[in-house]
Amino acid sequence: MELREAADVVLRIRENIGKVIVGKQEVIDLLLAALFGNGHVLLEDVPGTGKTMLAKSLARSIDGEFKRIQFTPDLLPSDLSGIHYFNQKTGEFQFRPGPVFTQVLLADEINRATPRTQSSLLECMEERQVTIDGVTHVLASPFFVMATQNPIDSQGTFPLPEAQLDRFLIRISMGYPTYEEGMNILLRFRESNPLASLSPMTSGEEVAAAQKFTAGINIGEELLSYIIRIVEATRRHPEVRLGASPRAAVALMCASQGYALVQGRDYVIPDDIKTIAEPVLAHRLLLRHSIRTEDKQSKDIVRQVLNEIEVPAEPLSIIKGK
Repeated sequence: MELREAADVVLRIRENIGKVIVGKQEVIDLLLAALFGNGHVLLEDVPGTGKTMLAKSLARSIDGEFKRIQFTPDLLPSDLSGIHYFNQKTGEFQFRPGPVFTQVLLADEINRATPRTQSSLLECMEERQVTIDGVTHVLASPFFVMATQNPIDSQGTFPLPEAQLDRFLIRISMGYPTYEEGMNILLRFRESNPLASLSPMTSGEEVAAAQKFTAGINIGEELLSYIIRIVEATRRHPEVRLGASPRAAVALMCASQGYALVQGRDYVIPDDIKTIAEPVLAHRLLLRHSIRTEDKQSKDIVRQVLNEIEVPAEPLSIIKGK
C-alpha cells in the first residue's frame, strides 16, 4: 500500500464517522491515529458525551467483524475468551470462542468488571493472542479494542490497574459540545439516528494494510531522541513517582506515526509528537501524592515537560517536501 491509498482509507473512515459525530475532529483524529498506529483506545468521559456512539461509528465504518461486551461485576474471564465444552453429539470437547475473537472490540464500561476479568484482556491487547487451557489462539488482524469508562461514578466500579492502562495506546476525553455543535446534534438526531444507516467505507484487510504502511512511516533519529528526552523528563519530574516506561516511548513513536498518516504524510514532524504526547503519556504517570492517576495534574505535567524540552528542527528534506 502507498501513501495515497492509506490516506484514502483514513479519509473515508473520518468522513463516515462525521455523519454521526458532530464536531470533535481532534478526537476523531486521535482515535484514527491509535487505530493505524496498531494500538488500542480508552474513551473516558461522563455519560452521554458520545463515547459509545463514536466507537460504534468507527466499527460500522469498517467492513469487518465487530463485537461489543457490556462489562458487569459478574462477567467472567471465560465470558471474554471462550471455553472448551463437551459436545454430547460428537463425544468430544470443542472450543467455543468468546467475543475477543473479532477485529473490532468495544469494551463498554470496562471498569465495572472485576480485576480478574479486566486482566484477561492483557494478553489479547499486547500479544494479539489468547491462551486457553494451555492452547494459544492467534487473534484476527486487525485487532482493535475500544474501551469506555466513566471517571466520575465510582460506585460498583473497579479502577483499571496501571498495567491495564499501559496497554491503551491513547486515552481520549470527548468533552461537552459547544452551543453550535449541540444544535447540530439535535437537528441531526431529530428524525432518526444516523448510526442506523451508516455503511462500511473500508475493509478489515485495507485497515491491516494501512497499519503495515504506518509502521514504515519515516521518523528520523532526531525525533526518536526527542521522544526519549520527553519520556526521561517525566521520570525526573518532582511530582511523578513512576514516570513513562520504555513501552510508553514505543507507544509515543507508533502514535506519532499514526497521527502523521491521519494528517496525510508519510513522515513524522515534531508537531505530531507534541500533539499526541498528552493522550499517550498522561494516563501512564503515577503521581507522588495520589495512589491513582490524577487526570488534570498528569496532563499539566506532560504539557510542562513539552515546554521544557527543546524541539528539534525539521530536516531540510522535509521542509522542501523531498
